Amino acid sequence: MKTKFILFVSLLISVVTFSQKKWTLKECVDQALERNISIQQNKLSLELAKKDVDISKGNFLPNLTGSSSGNFTSGLSPDKTGVLTNTNNFNGRFSLRSSGNIFNGYRNTNTYKQAQLGVESSLLDLKKIENDISLNVVNSYLNILFAKENLNAARFQYEISKKQIEAAESRLKSGVIAKGDLLNTQSTAATDQQAVISQENALDLSLLNLAQLLQVSAEGFDIASIDVGAPSANLFYKNSSTVYNKSLDRMPEIKRAILAIKNADLNIKISKGAFLPALSYDLSAGTSYYHQFNNLLPGRVNDDFINQASDRLQYGAGVSLSIPIFSRFQTKNRVAQSKINKEISESRLESEKLILKQTIEQSFLDVKTALKSYEAAKISQNAQEEAFKNAQERYNYGAMTLFDFDQVRTRLVNAQGALIRSKYDYLFKTKVLQFYSGELVLE
Repeated sequence: MKTKFILFVSLLISVVTFSQKKWTLKECVDQALERNISIQQNKLSLELAKKDVDISKGNFLPNLTGSSSGNFTSGLSPDKTGVLTNTNNFNGRFSLRSSGNIFNGYRNTNTYKQAQLGVESSLLDLKKIENDISLNVVNSYLNILFAKENLNAARFQYEISKKQIEAAESRLKSGVIAKGDLLNTQSTAATDQQAVISQENALDLSLLNLAQLLQVSAEGFDIASIDVGAPSANLFYKNSSTVYNKSLDRMPEIKRAILAIKNADLNIKISKGAFLPALSYDLSAGTSYYHQFNNLLPGRVNDDFINQASDRLQYGAGVSLSIPIFSRFQTKNRVAQSKINKEISESRLESEKLILKQTIEQSFLDVKTALKSYEAAKISQNAQEEAFKNAQERYNYGAMTLFDFDQVRTRLVNAQGALIRSKYDYLFKTKVLQFYSGELVLE
């Protein structure tokens, strides 16, 4: 009983500890990469590509086949005196055969190189998916931080509204304001409370989205807070060309396009190999065994199996040379097709480079625009904060109506929301730029 109680307490503590766990950004990315189904599927594709390498290696080896056959006959056969007699006979044959290529236009060699490129291509496909998932996790993580800041701002405004209610009730008792002003203040507080509920729901949805991305339970799921800081006026890079030049050496889609060109070159060589002669060899060894079950026929001796197999052992060796003379222009056209496919691969590489360059240029422009929006939002919030302080003093002294005071406060709330949005918009777009340059650090 005591042991069961200890196990129950340990399980309860582990559950509580798990529910209180706050996931870091790096832990979220690692979890997503480990559990994502698309990644698991691409890992299986990678294993298939490795098997293609093993298969292509086997083309360099000779094959070896063994065969055996047995034949039983029964019927009339002349015996030693020439008289027809019913006999039962068994004939058995056993052989080994091996063949292989000596030269086939380097097609085995080039096929092996293609299989190795297939492994590299599968690795790059896997890396591309990992990059996409990592960026998705970073975006979801920042969305949660964004939702938390929005919720804190909404709660702050609600606290202000509740204090305004207390002040309005006191002023109503003193006869300074009418009851309608108190009701308006209470209505504003109710609206602010609804905003808090709305932001709580937005935070729950953001947490649910990331939890589903990580394939973990959303119950009790939370992330660790990180100091995102304030956007700096100094851009991460002075121009997009610097980021683009760095990305060319590391982006998997560019490397994948380069491998496609190398693969096309090998296809050309394989196609040209059909113009060359092919040389192969064939080796064989075999023996036979005979046994008669009743009267012996003339010249037949039921010797034991070992002696017969040794006496009847045969060997064979041969070499075959195949010289292509006319192939109905099939080889020529296949070579032409391979060259066209290489041109297509080259154009795809240029297309991938152009897409990458345009994406980085757009990302760089987005960062600059987001920074300007943040700076403008910061100036606006500072101005609205001063305006709110001034309005609050005037309202407290009765120099401003409740309606005008609510207008000032609404502008402050909007300015705070715009500042939070612009900050996280800038942060995510900066992360994207760091990702392309290879300097994105996950903490």
